[in-house]
Amino acid sequence: MENLNRKTVAILATNGFEESELREPKKALEDAGADVHIVSLEKGEIKAWDNGNWSNNYKVDKTLSEVSQKDYNALMLPGGVINPDTLRQNDDAIDFIKSFFENHKPVGAICHAPWLLAEAGVLEGRKVTSYNSIKTDIENAGAKWYDEEVVCDSGLVTSRNPNDLPAFNSKLVEEVYEGKHEEQVA
Repeated sequence: MENLNRKTVAILATNGFEESELREPKKALEDAGADVHIVSLEKGEIKAWDNGNWSNNYKVDKTLSEVSQKDYNALMLPGGVINPDTLRQNDDAIDFIKSFFENHKPVGAICHAPWLLAEAGVLEGRKVTSYNSIKTDIENAGAKWYDEEVVCDSGLVTSRNPNDLPAFNSKLVEEVYEGKHEEQVA
């Protein structure tokens, strides 16, 4: 297993994130030795969504206004429908996401989270997957969409849904371990 000691990962989320898509990648990263921060729009707690209902609260470690991509080795974006739909309307959240791409740092996005990547304008020419209902949005943002459990393109790790979490978590840990990625050349 990769040793992620001295690696710090931000998980950007707000109310309505898919619980397993935050909890399980966070655990996988921590089990590999990473320090993981839940970053959100406001201090306090954010509420998970699970099986069509509100679920547990999760403590926010840092607010967006307190952090920069310079504080992190990688970014992870959980899905759910409410969470990315709220975050994609926030300019600071979109700028935070863009900054990881500008600095060639690994980014993981699962389920509906690639909506945030489309909003950030970082999908042009990339190979990705997502929840199937947003396939057209992802393709319209310039990505090549694949129906696979995990797709990795120059440090961008994407998966379709919670069933893909084992493959997603494994690839995300590997990409965080490897670190910075050079821009892909077409």
